[in-house]
Amino acid sequence: MSTPAPLSLDGSRHSGSGTLVRQAVALAALVGRPLRLYNVRARRQPPGLRPQHLKAVEAVAELVDARLEGAEVGSQRLTFVPRRRPRGGTYRWDIGTAGSATLLVQTVLPVLAFADGPSRALIRGGLFQDFAPTYFHLRHALLPLLHRMGLVARLEMLRPGYVPRGGGELLLDVTPLQAPLRPLRLEQQGRPVRVFGVALASHLKQRRVARRMADRCRQRLLEAGLPEPHIETIDDTSAYQPGAALAVFVETDTGALLGADQAGAPGRPSEAIADNVARMLLEDLRSGATVDRHLADQLIPYVALADGTSAYHVPEVTDHVASSCWLVEAFFNVTVELQGRRLSVEGTALQPIPDRTATAP
Repeated sequence: MSTPAPLSLDGSRHSGSGTLVRQAVALAALVGRPLRLYNVRARRQPPGLRPQHLKAVEAVAELVDARLEGAEVGSQRLTFVPRRRPRGGTYRWDIGTAGSATLLVQTVLPVLAFADGPSRALIRGGLFQDFAPTYFHLRHALLPLLHRMGLVARLEMLRPGYVPRGGGELLLDVTPLQAPLRPLRLEQQGRPVRVFGVALASHLKQRRVARRMADRCRQRLLEAGLPEPHIETIDDTSAYQPGAALAVFVETDTGALLGADQAGAPGRPSEAIADNVARMLLEDLRSGATVDRHLADQLIPYVALADGTSAYHVPEVTDHVASSCWLVEAFFNVTVELQGRRLSVEGTALQPIPDRTATAP
């Protein structure tokens, strides 16, 4: 493929987070453009790449046979030069720590969607922790909305993983796109018609952690006037250590989908987790949003790639939303508009690779 001019980006802009690194590398892989990142996580402590960011970069590099410079823990400069179109196949990526496996899924997913064949990836790391999406949010919020856009992917949890030991395992199957992504339009929040969720606890059955989280969250949501929540409880014994997580979702009659989640932590009671999850979900609903605070920025790369104009309402314009908007405008000839909390994107209609089998792995 022809090689466009390198794109240089300041990694301290907007959120200045690892999310900026992961999204930038994924977009560079999709368009085949050399990328130079500097000031990587310069305002974070510690600055530079951490193991989970490095593994995400290395995973994308494997998909496009990229040349890497500065790809080491602590580096604040990174050069990423893709040398081929994304390649489907079977992959195994192990972060080696409790670093977020779900963030690695988010990084490789758009690249695998445009690969030259179906893909299957086994990914090991942490699945439930603060400052990262939980497995449940990916499975029940992000993937269903992407399916509406035409992206077919299946995510299965083989084993939960928590801080500090990690060891969680995810299996990701992705069917390559046969046509450009469809735009996503969620203009009205509508009326809640379904409330559901999952309360997970590992090695904590005697303390009834899963049941206590579910019962308390159900109570809070009913008090707020939502329909009867159906929250599944799971008492797991396969994780390497005790841990817990709660996630709850709301679907409306207009197709809006919002979720909230939180992982357990030492000194964080089950009831506090439930209260926090209910509070976050209700805050996003009361804002009039049609997607939750996490989907608000997670969807931006996909709507930028779509064929047509997408529009949805975010709970608030965060640094992560600003970062994602800035990135897609840097990589693509797209128009991003923010009017209040309404975000609209005229996508670039990126074409998938032609003449491949559409058989899923």
